[in-house]
Amino acid sequence: MISFIIAIITLILGFIFYGRFVERFFGADDSRPTPAIEMADGVDFTPMPTWKVFTIQFLNIAGLGPIFGAILGAMYGPAAYIWIVLGAIFMGAVHDYFSGMLSIRNEGASIPEIVGKYLGRGFQNFLRLFSLILLIFVGVAFVSGPAGLLATLTNGGLSIWLYSIFAYYLIATLLPINKIIGRIYPLFGIALLVMAIGVGGAILINGATGALHVPELTLDSFRNMHQNPTENLLFPMLFIVISCGALSGFHSTQSPMMARTIKKESYGRYVFYGAMITESVVAMIWATAAMSFFDGAEGLNVAILTEGHNPAWIVNEISITWFGKIGAIFAIIGVIAAPITTGDTAFRSARLTVADVFNYKQTSIKHRLIISIPLFAVGFLLSKLEFSTIWKYLGLSNQVLATVVLWAGAMYLAKVKKPHWMLSLSAAFMTTITFTYLLVAPVKNGGFFIDTSIGYWIGLAGGVLSMILFMSKAKNIQ
Repeated sequence: MISFIIAIITLILGFIFYGRFVERFFGADDSRPTPAIEMADGVDFTPMPTWKVFTIQFLNIAGLGPIFGAILGAMYGPAAYIWIVLGAIFMGAVHDYFSGMLSIRNEGASIPEIVGKYLGRGFQNFLRLFSLILLIFVGVAFVSGPAGLLATLTNGGLSIWLYSIFAYYLIATLLPINKIIGRIYPLFGIALLVMAIGVGGAILINGATGALHVPELTLDSFRNMHQNPTENLLFPMLFIVISCGALSGFHSTQSPMMARTIKKESYGRYVFYGAMITESVVAMIWATAAMSFFDGAEGLNVAILTEGHNPAWIVNEISITWFGKIGAIFAIIGVIAAPITTGDTAFRSARLTVADVFNYKQTSIKHRLIISIPLFAVGFLLSKLEFSTIWKYLGLSNQVLATVVLWAGAMYLAKVKKPHWMLSLSAAFMTTITFTYLLVAPVKNGGFFIDTSIGYWIGLAGGVLSMILFMSKAKNIQ
């Protein structure tokens, strides 16, 4: 339990000290008017209280990510703790902060437009399509999952729930951000936090009394504990499985939406850096809960791989066993309400991304419908695919997007004549991770499954080459 406590404390200290350092390094300036003030339109550009913006950002970036991803990552053992903690403090939260603050500095622009400004038109056009596809896949994944669970719980038809959730998504996407999202989502965000605090408290109490064996990160446990380690390599697959909770490119698609509601630049540390750290605390709690509940990573592997249970079942079992009827409410919020709220903001971000590409003003509901209806038509067609097929491609896509955004942030620092290492080293590391994954991951998971003795070296070479190319371009900036 000591490892768990140290990890939580480290995350909190990371926000207090490194978060403040990142803010000063970026140069947050409250004398500069934010887009929410300067471009207020009552629809997307709307100033809101900071606590609301924080809870909405937290809910938007969280959803199922820090719960399901952390549970699947815990199958590798306590080594997952290192990626969650260090990844969040030095990569994920910095990635989220820069994507949000650069949007504020660029009139609330969506992430493809930001990337285009700092990396060029080629990356901009690639990311316009790539981020749009990712957002639709996220929205579809967070329709299919909750709809399937609701159909099971109510013995109702899957199609009915799919239609119902899509109808809600359309309404939430069209309405001004302060009508539904600004009023209801802070409550769901608080509920998700209370859920995590309850589970974390249960870990501490049961661990202290000896009723629960909480795993420790030691030299012996710092290894790949996955039941099938040859197809689930600790490096690089852990860094793909745990994205939300450590580093996630999807967050950069959500940050601009909140950048259009922040009143002052100094609030960015709480909204962007702080929400990411909070999500990592949630991921730590659920990774620890999953291992502890099944008496270690080995037992968790048995539950998922041998007995065929999924993370939703694990959340339900832990919640009901530890909290009884109240736990059922926790489970419903965790595996149904949270992903639905993330799904609709994914579609909203998709609408804003398309609007930015064509400079198509969104003050008129007619204009919002013209973009939204085709997006939802594509989303509905994709919802007919198997959930596992949709989910399989999200992890890698997430980290590819994060890598591009980190490079864009590094180029921004180079352009303003500041040291870029805070972002460029992280970008080179993630380039190595994503490139290596494509080479060594099994074919069923989107890789080529070549031998690691070759794939690791080629992946490393790709990361080094990316840094060399970046340094060459950054050196020539006037």
